[in-house]
Amino acid sequence: MKEKMTLTVFLGLVLLFILGCSNEDTTETNETSEPTGRSFSMGFTTWSFGPELQDVDDTYAFIANNADVYVEHLDNQIPWNAWINGQPLPQAFTDDVVGRATRKIPNTELVLSVGLLNTNRGDLIKDVDGSIPNYSSLNDAHIQEAYTQHIRYLTTLFSPDYLVIAIEVNELWLRNNGLWNGYVQLINEVMAQTKSTFPNLPISASISLHNLYEADIPNEDTYVNEVLGHINQMDFIAVSYYPFLKNQNTVSQFQENLDFLHSKTTKPIAFVESGHLAENLVVPGLGVSIDGNSTEQKLFLETLLTNAQTNDYLMVNWWAHRDYDALWEVFPPEVRDIGQLWRDTGLLDENGGERPAFLTWQTYFSE
Repeated sequence: MKEKMTLTVFLGLVLLFILGCSNEDTTETNETSEPTGRSFSMGFTTWSFGPELQDVDDTYAFIANNADVYVEHLDNQIPWNAWINGQPLPQAFTDDVVGRATRKIPNTELVLSVGLLNTNRGDLIKDVDGSIPNYSSLNDAHIQEAYTQHIRYLTTLFSPDYLVIAIEVNELWLRNNGLWNGYVQLINEVMAQTKSTFPNLPISASISLHNLYEADIPNEDTYVNEVLGHINQMDFIAVSYYPFLKNQNTVSQFQENLDFLHSKTTKPIAFVESGHLAENLVVPGLGVSIDGNSTEQKLFLETLLTNAQTNDYLMVNWWAHRDYDALWEVFPPEVRDIGQLWRDTGLLDENGGERPAFLTWQTYFSE
């Protein structure tokens, strides 16, 4: 009997801000040249397009053939109680992470991306049983010790080439600003402890570019300066970027965001997750209606890859290599709306058909 992926894997998806959805014309062309001698790595996360074990196998096989880097994105739970109280790790947790680690793709760089914050990015991620530990500050000793153990365990298990020690951390400033200072202290200490054990491992915490640039909040400059002051202390800049979540759909908009990023750092840049719609997105339950098409998706990918070449990025990773309609069909009702948001961002459609953006991917990857 074929195994099913657990629902907890889905909870790694994040919906943060969708600020307005229009029908802006996207006939703009991308005046970029073909690649000449690619200088950056290209890859995908291991997000599967379907619920069956064979779908997972096919996802890893696709990555092995079409990438020289990939991302294991662990953003669904942390066994806090086990780490804090010295108890055995929950079987469901170890089954997930050990199963991923045993699939490690040879001769391919690995980014291990670990979530500290919950889906809303406003508090700690939940334990396996849905609880979160009590704390007065995110830098409380028991939180710090538990998260250090968690990172050490996963890093030892996966032996990654890059470590993202927390995901989309700027969202914490937006969602629950009072926790920010404790978060910074926590991550600084966990990074120091991790560096003492893995001194040659490049470490960062990721930011969501679409919610960093033009955040439209009071004291936006303070927000940007605080976040980037923190991130610029890392070994590299880890970026999450989904333009459609901020109604960005033209080359000029994509480039404006990238230029902003370039102006704010001198550190190496790694896009650890990214994606763009290839079809219209209509989710009545969320009040979402966003136009999308395969041409627009191709323009975004071309813009991102061109910038990767000209600005010496470390890597570009795309979230889902293939539309995950089959996986979405098994989501329970309470998560189907959110799960639909990224469903049609694959470089392949739900049937495995190649979209124009995949041909762009192949052109760059062959260099």
